[in-house]
Parts: sequence; structure tokens; C-alpha cells
Amino acid sequence: MRDTPLSNCERDFLLKAIEEKKRLDGRQTYDYRSIKISFGTDYGCCFVDLGKTRIMAQVSCELITPKENRPNEGIMFFNIELSPMASPAFEMGRQSELLVKLNRQLERCLRNSKCIDTESLCVVSGEKVWQIRVDVRLLNHDGNLMDAASIAAIAALCHFRRPDVGIQGEEVTVYSTEERDPIPLSIYHMPICVSFSFFQQGTYLLVDPCEREERVMDGLLMIAMNINTNN
Repeated sequence: MRDTPLSNCERDFLLKAIEEKKRLDGRQTYDYRSIKISFGTDYGCCFVDLGKTRIMAQVSCELITPKENRPNEGIMFFNIELSPMASPAFEMGRQSELLVKLNRQLERCLRNSKCIDTESLCVVSGEKVWQIRVDVRLLNHDGNLMDAASIAAIAALCHFRRPDVGIQGEEVTVYSTEERDPIPLSIYHMPICVSFSFFQQGTYLLVDPCEREERVMDGLLMIAMNINTNN
């Protein structure tokens, strides 16, 4: 990443505003920016706007051979792209530390939480399972990428439909949408990330930091939760 450093005056201004419980966009300390979710014409295509941060998620699938130690389970795969069009800080073709971190956090939030019934993705045990791929592309960067990415990914998974299949002997037939209605994924729960930024050694705390606030924060806390978290 090629970060443009903040001037001392701008940094001091941001920190002073946070001390006075004021934010650049007029929000209160624990106010979340407005969220807009829209869907494309294809199954599994979702756009999320979190303030000025904009993310697109696209889900696709293919039949593959399962892992030897999990012959009856399908596979979930996540891929995040940080385009230079979203921010001059991102460089094309380079795997930055932020990119690696976002991929790992998205996998923990969605795959490791087992929100998808992967056994329902099995077609022929030990031979054919569905691999569900979630491609997440950043279209505009104004902070809190993880929260926006998690919302886009789970919304796209809920919207997605995989092709129906038929099995005759050892032959597997994949039907088109004209032949048979596609099938939604079996989703157990919907985990969502909520991010908090810390300032001045934890003295001040803000939810849903924008890009400028992230520049001066001391640390970040991300909490993944679902509807059952308080139970």
C-alpha cells in the first residue's frame, strides 16, 4: 500500500475532534453510517454501501473433488480484491498486509463460524462436491472495509442459487436454470462484523471508523456476532 501521510495539523485536528466527541461526518461516538444493500441481475451479486465505502460481492460455484479428510463436505473459498480505482493507496497485483488480514478475517467470520451447511454441498461422497467461491471487490474505500465486506459476502450468499443436479449411476448431470429451478444454499445463521477503533491508548472508542479516523487510531477491535450472540 502507498499511504499518503497526514500532516501534523490534520492529525492533531482529528484527535482533538475525537476528544470532544465530534466526528468529521457529524456522527455521534456509537453511530453507524447508513447501510444500503442492492442486488445485481445474477444470483449471488450484491452491492453494499457503508457510507462512502462501496463493495461488490459475487458468489459462484463449481463441482470439484472433495478433500480426503472431509469427503462429504463442500468447500467455501474467499477472495478479496483491493483495486487502485478504490483508493490510490492500493497497488495492482500486490498482496498487501491489509489484503491478507481481510481475507483471514472474512474466513473466520463466515467459514469458521460454519454459517453454511457444507454437507448439503455434497453431490457424490468422496467424488463430487460444490465449491462455493465468494469474490469481494472494493469499489470505493472510506474506511471499515471488514464490516462492509462481511455484510456484502453474507448477503450475496443468501441471494445465491446453485444449479440443481441429477445422478444416474456414476453420471452427474448439472441442469440449467431453464431445465430446473436453481437451489438456495442452506444457511444456519448470518454472522456480521462490527468494528471499533481505539484512540489515545484506549481512552476514546468509536464504532464504524471512516478512512481518516483509521489513519490516526491506535488499534481496532472487530466483533463477529449473529442473532444468537446474546443468548
